[in-house]
Amino acid sequence: MARLAHGSCLVRFGDTVVLVAATVQDKPTHLPFFPLTVEYREKTYAAGKIPGGFFKREGAPQEKEVLSSRLTDRTLRPLFPDGFFHETQIHAQVLSADQENDADVLTLIGASVALNTSVIPFRTPVASVRIGRIQNNWVVNPTFRQLEYADLDIVVAGSENAIVMVEGGAIEVPESQILEGLRRAHEAIRELIAIQEELIAPRRVPAMEWVPKEVDPRLRELVERAAEGRVATAVRIPGKVERLAALSKIAKDVTKQLEANEPDLPLGDGGVGEVIRSLEKRSVRARVLDEGVRADGRGLEDVRAIGCDVGLLPRTHGSALFTRGETQSLGVVTLGTSKDEQRIDSIDSPEQVTKSFMLHYNFPPFSVGEARPIRATSRREKGHGALAERAIRPLLPEYDDFPYTIRVVSEILESNGSSSMASVCSASLSLMDAGVPIKAPCAGVAMGLVAEGDRVAVLTDILGLEDALGDMDFKVAGTKQGVTSIQMDIKIDGLSFDLLERALAQARSARMHILGEMEAVIGAPRDDLSAYAPRISSLRINPEKIGDIIGPKGKTIRAIQDESGATIEVDDDGIVKIAAVSGEAARRAQEMIEAIAKEPEVGVIYEGPVKNTTTFGAFVEILPGIEGLCHISELADHRVGKTEDVVRRGDVVRVKLLSIDEKGRMRLSRKAAAADDAAASGK
Repeated sequence: MARLAHGSCLVRFGDTVVLVAATVQDKPTHLPFFPLTVEYREKTYAAGKIPGGFFKREGAPQEKEVLSSRLTDRTLRPLFPDGFFHETQIHAQVLSADQENDADVLTLIGASVALNTSVIPFRTPVASVRIGRIQNNWVVNPTFRQLEYADLDIVVAGSENAIVMVEGGAIEVPESQILEGLRRAHEAIRELIAIQEELIAPRRVPAMEWVPKEVDPRLRELVERAAEGRVATAVRIPGKVERLAALSKIAKDVTKQLEANEPDLPLGDGGVGEVIRSLEKRSVRARVLDEGVRADGRGLEDVRAIGCDVGLLPRTHGSALFTRGETQSLGVVTLGTSKDEQRIDSIDSPEQVTKSFMLHYNFPPFSVGEARPIRATSRREKGHGALAERAIRPLLPEYDDFPYTIRVVSEILESNGSSSMASVCSASLSLMDAGVPIKAPCAGVAMGLVAEGDRVAVLTDILGLEDALGDMDFKVAGTKQGVTSIQMDIKIDGLSFDLLERALAQARSARMHILGEMEAVIGAPRDDLSAYAPRISSLRINPEKIGDIIGPKGKTIRAIQDESGATIEVDDDGIVKIAAVSGEAARRAQEMIEAIAKEPEVGVIYEGPVKNTTTFGAFVEILPGIEGLCHISELADHRVGKTEDVVRRGDVVRVKLLSIDEKGRMRLSRKAAAADDAAASGK
């Protein structure tokens, strides 16, 4: 398959099959970064389905496809050789889906084989597995059904020697168990790599010829001589804007100087900027390792100043502003009904999948002081939103206890490091402001790493600069009890378990500090929802009464909604949900539904109209659509010669339900109701 690709591999696990192809351009690009693209696509035919929508074919990638692409991209990218700038593409297609095993972890295995058997200069076999903890048992690559019972679900990727990438979530699991899960996952990864080696060894081909993209040595020497001291001073400026302005001025000054003194040097290919960035990286890392001081003057374990505000927006259902240094997230909560749930076409399930909780992350250009076109939601935005959503989801109340569709939007207003973790904090605060009864507040922090030989420094709450120039971005979110979401990317060959343990411990300490700052502003969910949020109540009725509530062609339920002003949803199992902004509207709708759905009870007195009269008695409607017979002998406490002598059609009378026979026929008594009323009044 895919024989014209430079490398390809078909991976099968159970009845899930993924085809992965790797291709490369023979010439380097002009771009200042390695142009690697990873495309993961799910074909609906893989699960025996036809795409929904008008066009009936697959279109733009869904969120699951984007997130799966990122898992593979983030693992492979740091393992390509430095200076390789040939455009490279990994294309994965899910050809068969057994709806038991997820295809996402298979993509990296296929990509590893495809790359290592191609001309592309990639010679590090890698693999990924999903590790789950189910009833205290570790399971490698659990099925979808098994994951429903898991309190930890993490995708781990790595080489034979170390872990390279981590992505997943947990239900308040302690850091020690997270570390144990990573150990178990790496054991499985090594087994998969051993299998790959057997397959790859006889199929290796020589790597393509390529020349690392490097700055002209003479240019590098001159720029370093002119700028090294100034760059070392500039990186000590605490503010991001001021620091970037100083570095930009250095680059302009050096370029101008070289244009005047060295007209033969190649200055138009970005070489000056590349050298300035290398000097910046060297200075920042040296200061961390030599002095234990970071670009903004903090110590290695210091968290930036934190500010929290809640209830800022008057008409939203909940809002919060979380600021940490120069990173700021505005979290906004909207509560809706089940009609607002997201419906997803998925090859992983035989039925349509729905989501009642969504967290969306927006990253506008102004948040980093840029002016650029606004395009469709980026892969980064989807990835950061999914990470924050995963952190909050385990803390939400059960749907039966809080039957709302919940949407949180994180608007990034400033960004200088770890805006996804700021989104976790603003989401937690805004949910409490909205009165959503979350189980516990949640916070997140990003950890960094600077490693030079045997010298290593783990950084707490990293800046954007430390993310770009450092060796690790390790995000950990959770509560005081444990971790709920984790993501790790590294730029070195791998990370030892000792460093992982150190980073997790440092992250926990920072998380406790951040949670303390948040709880000083709002420590628990508000008692009441916003006045503008819908009130949702539910009641259970006999499923046989559903037709009565809906009525012919929906006439009855529309009438109830029009009269009460509430929105009503009826499930097939007899659960009726009532949503209304005002409590009075919800109460009125519930009364009307209960009147229709109420079951008759023996011994209860009812008041209703006479629907028909006969020679042997009168039929009285005691509940909407439910009639019983009041025999002529039960109409009065004396002998009645003719039914119409006592009641006529249309009269409203009080009757007592005496009995219901096996066929559901009800025996009513006007005489008994009158006697009970007299006794109650003392007459």
